[in-house]
Amino acid sequence: MAIREILREDDETLRKKCRLVERFDERLWTLLDDMAETMASANGVGLAAPQVGVIRRAVVIDVGEGLVELINPELVETSGNCEDVEGCLSSPGEYGLVPRPTYAKARAQDRNGNWFEVEGRDLMARAICHELDHLDGILFKDKVTEMLDPSELEFE
Repeated sequence: MAIREILREDDETLRKKCRLVERFDERLWTLLDDMAETMASANGVGLAAPQVGVIRRAVVIDVGEGLVELINPELVETSGNCEDVEGCLSSPGEYGLVPRPTYAKARAQDRNGNWFEVEGRDLMARAICHELDHLDGILFKDKVTEMLDPSELEFE
C-alpha cells in the first residue's frame, strides 16, 4: 500500500465525470488499498478516486464503523435534510455549511464486482453523498450555503 497525493480543488481532474470501473483486478485492489491508507493518513472520512487522479467511479469511506468500498455506486434513496459542517481533503482547512440528506442508501459493487447496498444516517449519509458527488465532478463548495471560519470550529 502507498499514500497517494491528494489533488487540490483547483485541479481540473476533480471536475471530470468519472468512468465506470469495468475490471475488478489487482490494479483496482491496489487503488482501493492506497485510497484507504491515504484517507486514514489525512484523517479523512471519505476519499474518491478522482481525488488521487484516477477518473473511475470508486470511493472509500470510514466514519468510524469500518472501511466501506463503493465501486460504481448509485444513490438509490435519500430522505431528511440537515445543514451541517463539511470539509474536503481537496480543500484542506476550509469548511462550510452544506445541506445533505440525513439518510442515504447506495447500490454499489465490491472489489470483486458483487453488487450490494449500503445505508447510512447522519455522518455516513453525508459521506456517501459527498463522495458520490466527487464522481460527477461536484465539490462541496458547489453546494455550500456559508463558508465558516475554521478557528471558530471545535473538532472532536
